[in-house]
Amino acid sequence: MPDQAELPPAAVARFVERFALIFSEAGVPRMPARIFVGLLVSPQGQLTAAELSEQLKVSPAAISGAVRYLTQVGLVVREREPGQRRDHYRVQNDLWYEPMTNREEQLTRWIDALSEGIAALGEESSAGQRLEETRQFFEFMRAELPQLLIKWRAYQQQTPPSL
Repeated sequence: MPDQAELPPAAVARFVERFALIFSEAGVPRMPARIFVGLLVSPQGQLTAAELSEQLKVSPAAISGAVRYLTQVGLVVREREPGQRRDHYRVQNDLWYEPMTNREEQLTRWIDALSEGIAALGEESSAGQRLEETRQFFEFMRAELPQLLIKWRAYQQQTPPSL
């Protein structure tokens, strides 16, 4: 598989913009989505703010806010090499596994909040029934997620990456 440096820059830029748009349609703000995809396609999976700014043709201020969002949600880590003054932003190895392991806590909070809403609206009301269906969905996801993550680890062990 060719490295990014071997691909036409326009093709890489089009991919970054297209995948970032798809990612933002899933709820990730547009600039963090662009930065995340920019890091994904970088040869080492890490870049400085200046490199991201140059690659994406955006201001350093836009980079700063977006990487703050990405670090808060656990998709990117900020690192500094010993003796250097610039931070590097890097996508995590196994980047989807770790955020998913933290979803159980979030799902539990949603389930608890939905239960309060159901009690406030009444189980028999149409709104209460919609909330109950949503609560059941999140309850199902919370119960199934640990097994799904175990299956992912088994899959990884059986299927070496094609890098």
